[in-house]
Formats: sequence, structure tokens, C-alpha cells
Amino acid sequence: MATKKPENMTFEATMDELDTLVDQLESGDLALDDALKKFERGIALARAGQTKLGEAEQRVAILLSNDDNAPLSEFTPDE
Repeated sequence: MATKKPENMTFEATMDELDTLVDQLESGDLALDDALKKFERGIALARAGQTKLGEAEQRVAILLSNDDNAPLSEFTPDE
């Protein structure tokens, strides 16, 4: 099964996979190389999740802005 790039996954899928990886790493049953690969994947998932969460927080902040006269503009996560 090919793994998706973390940036192409939903936040929920990212967190689910991260939970699974943490459980696997905490079990202590992995060989060192496998544990390192899973740890590396976990770091990538955590970073992608943090980015998605930051973008969601930014969108909420924009929506909750108190300035009724502010012009509306399209949200772009790259800015």
C-alpha cells in the first residue's frame, strides 16, 4: 500500500495515522530501522497537521473579524 504525502491528507487522516505510529513506536516491538522510518513519517505527519491547524485557525480568525467594513477576499493558505 502506497502511503500518501502528509500534505495531501486530511487533518483527521493525518492525526489517525500519527496515533497509529505512536502506538507502534510505544510498543517497543520494532526493529531500529523500522522504528526510525516510522519516527520520520511521524515527524512529517506532525508538521503537516500543525500546518493544517494553523491554516484553520487563520480562517477562523478572518471569519470572526469584528470589522464589518473590511473587504472580503479569497483565503489562500500560501500567504
